[in-house]
Amino acid sequence: MRQTFDDQADPSFGSKHLPLIRAKLKEQGLDGFLIPHEDEHQNEYLPDANERLSWATGFTGSAGAAIVMTDKAAVFVDGRYTLQVKAQVDAGLFEARDLVEGGVPLYIEEKAERGQVIGYDPRLHSPDALGWLKIAAAKAGAELKAVNDNPVDLAWAAARPDQPTAAVVPHPLAYAGEASPDKRARVGEAIAKAGADAAVLTAPSSIAWLFNVRGGDVIRSPLPLGQAILRKDGTARLFLDPAKVSDELPAWLGNQVSLESDAALPAALAELKGMKVLVDPAQSSAWYFDTLEAEGAAVIRGADPCALPRARKNAVEIQGARTAHERDAVALARFLYWLATEGQTSPPDEVETVTRLEGLREATGALKDLSFDTIAGAGPNGAIVHYRPTLKTNRRARPGDLLLVDSGAQYLDGTTDVTRTVAIGTPSQEMRERFTLVLKGHIALGNARFPVGTTGSALDALARAPLWAKGLDYDHGTGHGVGSYLGVHEGPQRIAKAPNTVALQPGMIVSNEPGYYKTGAYGIRIENLVTVKAPEDAPGGERPMLSFETLTLAPIDRNLIVPQMLTNEERDWLNAYHARVAKTVGPHVEPEVRAWLEQVCTPI
Repeated sequence: MRQTFDDQADPSFGSKHLPLIRAKLKEQGLDGFLIPHEDEHQNEYLPDANERLSWATGFTGSAGAAIVMTDKAAVFVDGRYTLQVKAQVDAGLFEARDLVEGGVPLYIEEKAERGQVIGYDPRLHSPDALGWLKIAAAKAGAELKAVNDNPVDLAWAAARPDQPTAAVVPHPLAYAGEASPDKRARVGEAIAKAGADAAVLTAPSSIAWLFNVRGGDVIRSPLPLGQAILRKDGTARLFLDPAKVSDELPAWLGNQVSLESDAALPAALAELKGMKVLVDPAQSSAWYFDTLEAEGAAVIRGADPCALPRARKNAVEIQGARTAHERDAVALARFLYWLATEGQTSPPDEVETVTRLEGLREATGALKDLSFDTIAGAGPNGAIVHYRPTLKTNRRARPGDLLLVDSGAQYLDGTTDVTRTVAIGTPSQEMRERFTLVLKGHIALGNARFPVGTTGSALDALARAPLWAKGLDYDHGTGHGVGSYLGVHEGPQRIAKAPNTVALQPGMIVSNEPGYYKTGAYGIRIENLVTVKAPEDAPGGERPMLSFETLTLAPIDRNLIVPQMLTNEERDWLNAYHARVAKTVGPHVEPEVRAWLEQVCTPI
């Protein structure tokens, strides 16, 4: 569970591993090979055995890709990782390119030569992504070829870690709020409504949610890696490595679920011949589509039928989220008190910061795991959006620095994710002004009222408008979905510039996290989790409006706020929020922490 601070990868990986990969390309008659970050389960966080991109390049971010040719190579990252990739990848071996603007397809168009053959592993790519890649290869006169034996796996074989075999265990109804047979019945109805006889489910979070189970195959997320076939009548076949099957699991699943070895999956797909099968092209790799079509099934492309009901938390899950956040708030209050006292006279380094916060969460007695590795960035490291401190990069905070801490926890009743930016010593006026701009955007989104059918894309500008007015912005989304003792990043909803067709609905949990980052100087982010509330009538209004309930309870650093920049409405929001923090958390902390909490939560 404890976060480690060793470097998972380094720039020398390229020089060590590229020759091994290229030797395998030569053996297979390939001129190049595509290396996505995603693994066979299309998951964001991977077991060590599936960290192919990291092993090949040195880049450890949670999104990206690479292409290795016989004479050149490139790594692709989005705006969150532009600084990280420079620190982790040897620029002499890999050209760094934008994952979003043009991405891998543009590189293939520009760099592939006529007659070249570029390989890919069909288990690692979505069919939609492959479609664009094949078009790009055709434009260049090259060929994209599926391979059965992944050359990265072959090159890595001797040192590659074993696949995980964590036990899959029941997730009690007291936390899930709905029995698995009931979930399977209503998802089965959705499958039938889509015109299908069955659905193939490959997303670990969907499997965990549907069967009310949790696992430990993926760090920081209690996910079991496996697959399932759900029929429209609610019966199912669940495919797991037998080593993961706990003693209580078969009885928990019941007679309507057939528990089978993962080795039986190809034969089970063959048995769907002549049936209409729903598969999500965004969640399932091309291998499933190719296999089903080859076996004579009629594939229906559609969204994972578990995704939307999983995102709409039931009343038990919402109450669990409230309880989890209140518990988490006690640890956060003790942590922020430490930063406000000892941390000012003897500023901590990043590793000390991470270790202290994790210890305080462990002291609750309910922590199952972190929900992601804690981001603690002091000074210029805070400007690296997804920075993770290591022994090599560890920096001690200094007077005048900002310390950005983004962290979260996994509890049986809920998943948390919170960011606070704290001034060490006296912040500059620029820091205070830009922090206040971020706060204004955070409040604008938190205060939003919006009609049924509104997507997160329609709300994103609310959080950015104060920054935009000053010619500033940030290169990450404003909000991501969050699971219920599941992944800290969960779809299908999100709040971002990019278009999203999924409307925000009651019970969804999303983050509210605008920020600002000055390269080489400091970073600012303020993040709370919020849940979408049911529509309510507005006084004098004509239609009911949705709104947000804030779940996170942690004071916002008043030393970084310029009060004159806040409107009366913004002051009212901040004062009401701080009053709630003090009232909820105060009774559960030590007297000295309570006194400090009351002080920092006094009205502005």
